Amino acid sequence: MSEIASVLDTDALAVEANSFASANGIQVERKKTEESEDNLFLGAPMSLLPNAYPEQEFKKACDVAPAFNELVERVSQDAEFLQQTLGGGVSTMDPFTAKILKLYHQVYVDDSTANAPAKSADRLGILRSDYMLHSDDDSYQIKQVELNTIASSFAGLSCKIANMHRYLSSRYETEIEEFLQTNRKRNDNDNPPIVLFVVQDGETNTVDQRLLEFALWETHKIPVVRRSLTRLNSELSVDETTGALKLLKQEVAVVYFRAGYAPTDYGDGEDGIEWNARLTLEASRATKCPCLGYHLAGTKKVQQELARPGVLERFFPEKDETNKVAAMRTCFAGLYSCGDDATPEDLEAIRDVLDGGEAKYVLKPQREGGGYNFYGEELAQKLRSNIERTGDSLELSEDLAEFILMQRLFPPEQNAVLMRGGKVEGTGDSISELGSFGTLVVGSDGKVVHNRYAGFLLRTKFSGVDEGGVASGFATLSSPYLC
Repeated sequence: MSEIASVLDTDALAVEANSFASANGIQVERKKTEESEDNLFLGAPMSLLPNAYPEQEFKKACDVAPAFNELVERVSQDAEFLQQTLGGGVSTMDPFTAKILKLYHQVYVDDSTANAPAKSADRLGILRSDYMLHSDDDSYQIKQVELNTIASSFAGLSCKIANMHRYLSSRYETEIEEFLQTNRKRNDNDNPPIVLFVVQDGETNTVDQRLLEFALWETHKIPVVRRSLTRLNSELSVDETTGALKLLKQEVAVVYFRAGYAPTDYGDGEDGIEWNARLTLEASRATKCPCLGYHLAGTKKVQQELARPGVLERFFPEKDETNKVAAMRTCFAGLYSCGDDATPEDLEAIRDVLDGGEAKYVLKPQREGGGYNFYGEELAQKLRSNIERTGDSLELSEDLAEFILMQRLFPPEQNAVLMRGGKVEGTGDSISELGSFGTLVVGSDGKVVHNRYAGFLLRTKFSGVDEGGVASGFATLSSPYLC
């Protein structure tokens, strides 16, 4: 009998959890099949109970969110830095990043009056910095896994998961408290502007998106329209005089991307209709979330470059900003270049992998969505097949330029009951990844209007699972039980 089963009636709790989830919209849309075109919903992947999380480190993630928001804004406005970081080997080996960078220069850097509306547009960021707890001694500290600047999901469902855990924790207070103790140890207008959600065809994480849509209507009476990039190409236009973005006859005030972060969102070729739609959106006066600069600021290569000594100071040069720099730097894990800009420290980490230390690292490409990383022996083989080694001398293949090498993080394990599709998937040791949301609004004059921490996301998976996305089927939604 598992440690959890000896303390809790997980079947009874699962029934309660499913009932709460159904009544409160903690769901994902089931993929349509050839046999059925019905829109059916399933319970979202979730942890049956909250996961213990050190309160001090949770607060650190909340407190540092505005600094990372500001960092993204400043990086996005530094065309020279973005070109230096992404315009060499990364763009050569990664056509997708190269295309985003090309559009960025076309819209925001090149001297063209046609792009004046875009350059004068406000900027909106809904960002999420993801962390894992890691210990090099006796205490665990948060270390940044990545900084998400586009399609940062689960802000809607995460709040509902926490509400479910509060309900269960009060309904089964005695039983759950015993379990948690165990884990502790371990506008007015006839035709008002709209908000445009850019989404993927066949999206299953629609409930999380709809929660934001409903909130916009309930709170501000702002309507949302959902469109794919493919469909938008034939429905968009930009007013040549004002730069207003029109979807058919309605002006679009804000463009919110829940798609467009992967090559698969753009069909075939770099001059396809989806890319044309992205350019049309970006060249307008509408506020983009994210704009191209924010998108590029969230790439893995930029993350790695920002972790180098002295680079943060480029963006925070004032003496009264040293605390921000220090707070962000404590969150950085070890990050190493695999391109022609590799330093002696980067090469030393690569040698460590080649000499049998692959378990201490993960190899990451410039991709979002989960499932693209290399671990363990696959990581070692990927490097060995792309490196010529003569003694201590290493010659790196240009094929590695699109990757970064990252220190692998080892969070504390704790017991969990994980559910998927409304059923208990299993019980056992689990690890968690904390996401800290941040919201940022910058006016067309460059002044920051709003910059705040905006909530959390905790994802839990079984210990033996390498990848961590919920929508991609690796992890579940949870909430933190601060201790």
